Amino acid sequence: MRTAIIILGGILFWAACLGIAKLVSSFSTSSMTTATIAFVAIWFVAAASNMWIGVSKAGYSFQEELPIFLLVFVLPTAVAVVVKLKFL
Repeated sequence: MRTAIIILGGILFWAACLGIAKLVSSFSTSSMTTATIAFVAIWFVAAASNMWIGVSKAGYSFQEELPIFLLVFVLPTAVAVVVKLKFL
């Protein structure tokens, strides 16, 4: 359940990045691309931090946390990239 909440949080964070980009500049392809790239970079750090917490504090091994990290990072990133390429 925690993983699903984090994935949903990632998608909502991407939506927030798009909203900020729209407020700061006009609704242009360039600003949406910059927002998506910024989201991917920030989300990588957030997903890696989540993995680090799982390994260091929760007691999971690196091998146990790696699939969760990939799921948490790749799903919101894939949604952001696909929507950006097809709709924005």
